[in-house]
Amino acid sequence: MDALKPLIYDLDRDGLKEILTGWNQPAFRVNQIWDGIYKNLKSAPSEWSNLPADLKTLLSERMSFQALKPVDRLQSEDGETVKTLFSTPDGKSVEAVLMKYEQRHTLCISSQAGCAMGCVFCATGQMGFSRNLTGGEIVEQVLYYARLLKTENEFVTNIVVMGMGEPFQNYDNTLEAIDRLNDSRGFNLGARRFTISTVGLIPAIQRFAVEKRQVNLAVSLHAANNSLRSQLLPINRKYPLEELIPVCREYIEITGRRLTFEWALIQGVNDRPQDARELVDLVRGMICHVNVIPLNPTQSFTGKATTADRARDFAAILNEAGIPCTIRLRRGIDIQAGCGQLAGKHKN
Repeated sequence: MDALKPLIYDLDRDGLKEILTGWNQPAFRVNQIWDGIYKNLKSAPSEWSNLPADLKTLLSERMSFQALKPVDRLQSEDGETVKTLFSTPDGKSVEAVLMKYEQRHTLCISSQAGCAMGCVFCATGQMGFSRNLTGGEIVEQVLYYARLLKTENEFVTNIVVMGMGEPFQNYDNTLEAIDRLNDSRGFNLGARRFTISTVGLIPAIQRFAVEKRQVNLAVSLHAANNSLRSQLLPINRKYPLEELIPVCREYIEITGRRLTFEWALIQGVNDRPQDARELVDLVRGMICHVNVIPLNPTQSFTGKATTADRARDFAAILNEAGIPCTIRLRRGIDIQAGCGQLAGKHKN
């Protein structure tokens, strides 16, 4: 992307209208271009058959239609997981993953290049933070996979902002991207098809609650006591459980929405029966769901994934206590589909 050219995916409809008005274009061109990008998934001005040649030239010369350059793409042996590593114009690495299920196609997208949270078992956390992505760069990850799926007569059904980065540290750009993809006049993906995952940034959760969006919220918990959680997630030292959990309860009360807790099961660390019982005590009475997933291994963390039996035992304790718990299958282990793993490989 030419640094002098604005990325078209960074524009909302009003921004696009303002530019086209400045080019003395009629108002209906906004709809044609917007439809082309978000409904018909066009990726370059030359693909529009309903635009005059002079407007296509202006778009080509003055706007960028690609900020993310694919530099590596891996597909799992079962064909159900596709991971792409992108490079930004300033040389940053960004990852996004497509996970195919029987009745849905879920994207795991990034909100930052790198991450400042430093979660010890996460490859992105081990990389450190580079910068926030723009709203357009977040949107572009989705459009890339939407175009890929279109060639298979398929489409995106769900989006989780759970890739590289802490979405709530890039709050405005992340929600701007979701709003653009949710726009009924364009990509039109329902708000409840989105999930934002946070490590627990309390001020952002409070802001999100007040906005009463229909977007789903997931909190990465991974431990139910401060000692262990602070070891795994350094952010817990700033926002400890005795402050975080009441805010989670407030979120549920304000929005009336179910909250999801994420728990990466690490063998002998947080997958024991006592860990499950601690979690039961912590979240009892909340409208919540717990997703547990055996750890995706990373080079810089010595912990191992729990076994299938231990995962079942952990989930059983929660379910028996009336706390819905689902064991999520690890996806794309053979292609290092965990957050930051492919970027880390290229960096090394």
